[in-house]
Amino acid sequence: MPHELLRNQLHGELLEPGSPDYDAVRVVWNGMIDRRPALIVRCRNAADVIASVNYARAQRLVVAVRSGGHNVAGYAVCDGGLMIDLSLMNAVHVAPGLDRAHVEGGATWADVDAATTSFRRATPGGLISATGVAGLALSGGIGWLRGTHGLSCDNILTADVVTGDGRLIHASDTENPDLLWALKGGGGNFGIIVNFEFRLYPIADEMMFCAPAYPEEHANAILAQWRDFMAAAPDEVSGLAEFSTIPDDAGYPEHTRGKRVLTLATVYDGPAEDGERVTEPIRGFGEPLVDFSARMTYRALQTLYDGLFPKGRDRCYWKSTYLARLDNDAISVITRWLASRPSEMTFASIWKIGGAMQRVAADATAFGDRSMPYMLSLDAIWSNRNDDHSNIGWVRDAWCDMQRYSTGRMYLNFPGLGEGDNLVRDAFGDECYARLQTVKRSYDPENIFRMNQNIVP
Repeated sequence: MPHELLRNQLHGELLEPGSPDYDAVRVVWNGMIDRRPALIVRCRNAADVIASVNYARAQRLVVAVRSGGHNVAGYAVCDGGLMIDLSLMNAVHVAPGLDRAHVEGGATWADVDAATTSFRRATPGGLISATGVAGLALSGGIGWLRGTHGLSCDNILTADVVTGDGRLIHASDTENPDLLWALKGGGGNFGIIVNFEFRLYPIADEMMFCAPAYPEEHANAILAQWRDFMAAAPDEVSGLAEFSTIPDDAGYPEHTRGKRVLTLATVYDGPAEDGERVTEPIRGFGEPLVDFSARMTYRALQTLYDGLFPKGRDRCYWKSTYLARLDNDAISVITRWLASRPSEMTFASIWKIGGAMQRVAADATAFGDRSMPYMLSLDAIWSNRNDDHSNIGWVRDAWCDMQRYSTGRMYLNFPGLGEGDNLVRDAFGDECYARLQTVKRSYDPENIFRMNQNIVP
């Protein structure tokens, strides 16, 4: 069989349908995604990645690249092609000066946080520790440290990349700088990253997580107060206003279970005692139904949401848009749509954008313009496939209605299922997209890497 030639080149493992681990490895986070690759390579090193890319190109196979498998559109797995699984390449090494970390391409944010927080250091990640570093960072990476240290992609110093023609190249400010620019927000279009170098920052031993959960029926008034507070808050404060339903679970107070709430989840990047003082007003916007506020380590903070989003269990459709404003009219439309959500498992979040994230010039990274003050993410989650139509339809209808308040762009880590002819071009804007196309033609002219938010060369 031709694929025996590939197997003989690998340090890792080649899986086929029927292999003992095949079904476990092909599963990704979104339970809606059920695809069956012809082959899965569990890579151990860059040589395995190169061999896989060369084989896929020679055999004209569709390529899917898995880091954490957490993208809601399911780009990490394909039907009938070759899935390149990097999850065994998850080493993280902190440099002796404690200012940089070397991160393999299959690492998750849990891997990064475990290695860096031991030295009281961190680099901006996301909100769920099981998320792959590569998937999140290459399309931006909006997390708790955005106000002080920007996006994940802003902190990529260098990267080692396997290109579509099977070369291993280095991207830095002085070597292939056009590629480094494109990796900072342009997604997985240009190659497979086998190693990142991230900038690290000191973190406090304990941080303040301020998270009062107010009854959703008061959301209009609460959101207006939150908006005004966040507009004047220092860079150390990053947060989001999150609509959800308290689970019917013994881990929550009995009187809260099944109640719809608006949680003002806020983190202060600094000593916890300072954070508790600065964020205290958020806890007094009314009478919280429950208050999840606590002092905790950054590593613990990064795992808070993990249990709510287990791998492969739920069906998910997430779509985002950047808001140009959050006036009272926009707030009332948001709360009206949330009141009609068909699933109690659904989340929706308004993310405040500001601080260091906004101080990066629009042309400095492929992520582009940062002038938007808010992002709205509509995160439908449900369990029964018979409810697909109502949940997906609700997100799409709400998203379309919110375009009157939008900048016209979206966050490509929350892209729905990647549908829409102009989705990627609109997300970047014509000028940035044209520049990305030039980089794409240089490093992947055959569009080998197209299972992503694709930039067509």
